[in-house]
Amino acid sequence: MKSWLSPFALISLPCLTALAAEPVPPLAPPPRPAVSGATQAATEPPDPRNPDGPITPALRTETITRLLKLLGEQYVFPDKAALVQKELSAKVKRGDYEAITTGHALAKSLSDHINAVLHDAHFRVRYSREKIPLQELSGKEPTADELRRYQAESRFLNGGFEKVERLPGNIGYLEVRSFAFPELGGEAAGAAMSFLANTDALIIDIRRNGGGEPDLVAALCSYFFAKPVHLNDLYYRPQNETRQYWSFASVPGKRYLDREVYVLTSKKTGSGAEEFAYNLKNLKRATLIGESTWGGAHPGDVLRLSDHYSAFIPNGRAVNPITKTNWEGTGVAPDIKVPAEDALRIAQIKALEKLISAAKTPEVKDRLEARLRELQK
Repeated sequence: MKSWLSPFALISLPCLTALAAEPVPPLAPPPRPAVSGATQAATEPPDPRNPDGPITPALRTETITRLLKLLGEQYVFPDKAALVQKELSAKVKRGDYEAITTGHALAKSLSDHINAVLHDAHFRVRYSREKIPLQELSGKEPTADELRRYQAESRFLNGGFEKVERLPGNIGYLEVRSFAFPELGGEAAGAAMSFLANTDALIIDIRRNGGGEPDLVAALCSYFFAKPVHLNDLYYRPQNETRQYWSFASVPGKRYLDREVYVLTSKKTGSGAEEFAYNLKNLKRATLIGESTWGGAHPGDVLRLSDHYSAFIPNGRAVNPITKTNWEGTGVAPDIKVPAEDALRIAQIKALEKLISAAKTPEVKDRLEARLRELQK
């Protein structure tokens, strides 16, 4: 299973650690997460939920050897992987890692050194003091325990759909915290869009969304187009194949057409959430308001390196059918740049200004203008 998940979205499990710079509810990775996002993840402090521990020379050697092998086999750009192999092998030969005796220190050093070459948002090495079960994080089908944890997290987080609301002025508001849960997320999307069907404008808040599955991204996008449109492509190096993603021919409930859509973004908007914003922006179906996003467009897998180490290995890349490129390293730029904390207010103002100009009765116009004055104080 391939998906988008930024490090902001990874839960603190025995094998994974969330390394968020500010409090964000942890999100469990779907079975075999595949991710996209961009950050200086390796320089962030270790998550206190995943304490440090000592490592042996044998564990250090096993981890580095396995990491270089997987990069060579799977990293999306093989020429960069070969350069990493060459440079890290030289460091190992010089004994550069021999003085490192603690888990997080080695994970940080490897992440920093490798990303000096890759400059990849998603690549990261993680240490876990708890032993990672041998059968987990294999890149194959999830174990029963992984699946159980994922399903429990999906239910606890309502499929990633946090809030749906009708704001003053008949403006719809939908906050989506994650695209990681296609089944429950798809059900929540249908229910939310049914509730919002009669609003006159819609604000979708993905400021705290770290990513998820491209299928759920496509499902939500589908409500904003009358017929199937080409949203995005994902190329995967291991299979040497490209999968196309289109909006759906049918959706549960009503589509949201012929009305303004605003998408709120922040620097914490990552991976699949970035794809959602990038899709709607390039198809000219939404106005983005807020900050430039995280900047990662390389999906992949979290893979076990050794008993106490795992790494996210990006093995694919997004290719937008319109731009022929993606947002890796740059993020998705908003149409209206404002601090993330002010984006909701600005989006309401922009929506109200359009609704006022189109108001059909003096009574409606008066109510909309009164609300606009409240927001402009």
